[in-house]
Amino acid sequence: MVTTHLVPPDVQDLYEVHEWRNATGVLTTSAPDEWSEILDALRAFRLYRSEITVGGGSRSRIVQRLEQPLTAASWIEKQFRTAIEIDGTSTPSPTHKVDCFKNRVALEVEWNNKDPFFDRDLNNFRLLFDLRVIDVGVIITRADHLQLIFNDLGRGPSFGNSTTHLSKLLPRLNGGGGGGCPVLVFGITNKLYVDDSAAPVAAVGGAVPSNEEEGDAD
Repeated sequence: MVTTHLVPPDVQDLYEVHEWRNATGVLTTSAPDEWSEILDALRAFRLYRSEITVGGGSRSRIVQRLEQPLTAASWIEKQFRTAIEIDGTSTPSPTHKVDCFKNRVALEVEWNNKDPFFDRDLNNFRLLFDLRVIDVGVIITRADHLQLIFNDLGRGPSFGNSTTHLSKLLPRLNGGGGGGCPVLVFGITNKLYVDDSAAPVAAVGGAVPSNEEEGDAD
């Protein structure tokens, strides 16, 4: 049984949707407010030509803009302080930071990292779920067919086969990389692409994107 039918049709039309262990059902029932905020962020997002051609930086404008509605709704970057205790001796064992966290929901945006980041994310979700601090994990990444757009814009080499996209995530997800943690995945599709070359969009913070080249890690 899957519960992706609970994703509204307009969102399903814009994103490729996959889940593990009925994650959509978990979100809609255990975190309805956070689910609504995720949907609002997904609906507001568009993938602009100007931001692809400029490049990324340590946190690309694309990722910042996708996360901005969540930040405005009090989602935070979060690292949990965990430890292993044996015979009264405690050894710190911190988890990786979660990009966006609120009310037992963890969300990661993987726009253009190296694909082993998917292993890190799924393992982190598994650990946090087993420690009973999250109920569900969400990953937003890109659909494979966006590579055609990147190639057309001369940016193909920056979004190579070893970077984060759906065909790198799904075998890990379906192979149980997240353990018992329910995981919901959204793949950004070409229906979100906007050719704004005639009128560049404002970047995060209100500045118009410049023409200097930056790195592409998200």
